[in-house]
Amino acid sequence: MSEQRPGPGIDTSVSHVARIWNYWLGGKDNYPVDREVGDQILGMLPDVARLARASRLFLNRAVWHLAAEAGIRQFIDIGTGLPTVDNTHEVAQRAAPSSRIVYVDNDPLVLEHAKSLLSSTPEGSTAYINADLREPEGVLAGAAETLDFGRPIAFTLMGVLEFVPDDDQAYSIVRRLMDAVTPGSHLAMYDGTNVVHGEASDRIVEVWNAAGNAELVLRTPEQIAGFFEGLEVLEPGIVPVTHWRPDGPGEPEAVDAFGGVGRKP
Repeated sequence: MSEQRPGPGIDTSVSHVARIWNYWLGGKDNYPVDREVGDQILGMLPDVARLARASRLFLNRAVWHLAAEAGIRQFIDIGTGLPTVDNTHEVAQRAAPSSRIVYVDNDPLVLEHAKSLLSSTPEGSTAYINADLREPEGVLAGAAETLDFGRPIAFTLMGVLEFVPDDDQAYSIVRRLMDAVTPGSHLAMYDGTNVVHGEASDRIVEVWNAAGNAELVLRTPEQIAGFFEGLEVLEPGIVPVTHWRPDGPGEPEAVDAFGGVGRKP
């Protein structure tokens, strides 16, 4: 694999969350240090690659439901990560061409690739803001330049709250975001757990935290359900992402990522 030249502010000596995830998804926006840590984790638990793909498919199914069935036309995707196939705006605008999407991240590598997230249908709109989830006021202020907060908005927080280790802070962030939007708005999110693979998942977190650029915590399904307090949780509830309205017959094998979709009444 030929190496691309890193942009300004990108440290290729330390493994990086978005780049490791990109590697597991089969992307090219990663460096040897990311592949080394990614392979180390895969050696401990090969299922991690399936989790990465399953989590992306959960995002796609949730966004499709929100746009095609729930009538949502505005999305804030926080913790965007590196662009890949079927990004949020592509799924939403395929279902409803007038959808407007704001991507949010504070990663210089994501910022460098943001232009590829800014394609849009003529009827809709996409925007990218450089902001930190831990400062929700900045997220909301930036999104308000593109979205109408007098109409329902859907937040997607896919595998990002697990990088806010303090539970009280994480819950407070979600409450602030949901307090800012109208009834009929939605939250779609998941977090990592150790329900399926137990000690193997715990060990992966140890490796990740020792080698990566952001501390990661796992939460129980009950803790993940706490993010939906005050919301109407859609069927089938807080479940492994592979079990949330899967395509095709039967129930797929569970992965250590639990989440769901909730509606603000």
